[in-house]
Amino acid sequence: MDHRVLNFSAGPAVLPESVLKKAASEMLDYKGSGMSVMELSHRSTWFQDIMDEAQQLLRDLLSIPDTYSVLFVQGGASTQFYMVPANLMNPSGKMDYVNTGAWSKKAIAEAKMMGDVNVVADSSDKTFSYIPEVDPQKVRKDSSYLHITTNNTIYGTRFDDPPGVEIPLVSDMSSCILSERINVADYALIYAGAQKNIGPSGVTTVIVKKDLIGKNQDIPTMLDYKTHEEAGSMYNTPPTYAIYIMKLVFENLVRMGGVGAMEENNKKKASLVYDAIDSSKLFKAHVENEKDRSLMNIPFFSDSDEINKAFLKEAEEMGMVNLKGHRSVGGMRASIYNAMPLEGCQRLAAFIQDFDNKNS
Repeated sequence: MDHRVLNFSAGPAVLPESVLKKAASEMLDYKGSGMSVMELSHRSTWFQDIMDEAQQLLRDLLSIPDTYSVLFVQGGASTQFYMVPANLMNPSGKMDYVNTGAWSKKAIAEAKMMGDVNVVADSSDKTFSYIPEVDPQKVRKDSSYLHITTNNTIYGTRFDDPPGVEIPLVSDMSSCILSERINVADYALIYAGAQKNIGPSGVTTVIVKKDLIGKNQDIPTMLDYKTHEEAGSMYNTPPTYAIYIMKLVFENLVRMGGVGAMEENNKKKASLVYDAIDSSKLFKAHVENEKDRSLMNIPFFSDSDEINKAFLKEAEEMGMVNLKGHRSVGGMRASIYNAMPLEGCQRLAAFIQDFDNKNS
């Protein structure tokens, strides 16, 4: 009997069923090795092939220029909050940030340990329910970089386009990487924790311009991008199984038509859910401005805690789980990453409409 549910979790999140089945089929014996991938030496040719293929697949999917390194590191995106300033801070000691939510606030706090942080735009005045305008005049010309969080998982906002600035642009893309087309050359550095859109927790992808690596000295070994670049992301034992699953996810994305096809599908999925919320009498979306709305995370709520609780209870009974919103927003949140099928969003939209008709 199939006990699979529709998992709307913000992360760790839903993975493609075909990927899970492929991993299951290779669990005890990977390509005739007589071992699971979890048992393979990271120095073996089997795992080196996995690493090389995963990096090349990501390069192909995002059309990453040869002038960028692709690194797979540990510590989650949260470790990048410190690694980015440690590696990229220039002699001015200045760094500029846009504050659009919980994760950018944490990134700002870490950067302040390193140097002079300037918050050039901030949406905290309205519970991070919009993307603030970035005035280029407020971005310091001698600053090391401007840091943005492209998609804000908790609050459901996203940068429709990256801000145009003359200094290097850094982005946390943990919850939106591979969901829509991007021009990697617009960024000096992109980082993303895997556990939302590209695999299980335990590995973080860093895409960084090669000429920015190795500029600063006296960085702890494991926090230095140069360490990971020179060792091919295997200075120490990497998260081998997480990287293997990531490779399978990349292969699946290629089969499905790549990032362009994902973007079109994600727009359809998000439109279904937003339309159901916007047309309901009970619910409203946390983010009103359509341009600022995330394609990946959709927070919504009613003004009644009882209604919210009843909605979550009935949804779970219907096999739609992990819809509870983050405590800082409340209500509900539907995370509809690449691996969430269109049918899942159709079912959620239909349930929103049905619940609204019965209770409004």
